[in-house]
Amino acid sequence: MPTTKTRKPKTAEAAPPVSNVPVFTKRNILTFKRYAKRRDLLSVLLEDGKEYTMEQVDSLIQNFMKGKVN
Repeated sequence: MPTTKTRKPKTAEAAPPVSNVPVFTKRNILTFKRYAKRRDLLSVLLEDGKEYTMEQVDSLIQNFMKGKVN
């Protein structure tokens, strides 16, 4: 008598959540008028190949500006 394997159906929980918040690459962000005065800072803070939301970029700038000066 052959045995059969039963497979569990894939559920929606296994898939990563999809967000409607737009994300941008470092290259895109550096072209925005919104960040024109911070391009030099962002070119150092942002990593190549990584995507960021506007909120993440603003947070990175704020955290950097709050840093201590030696």
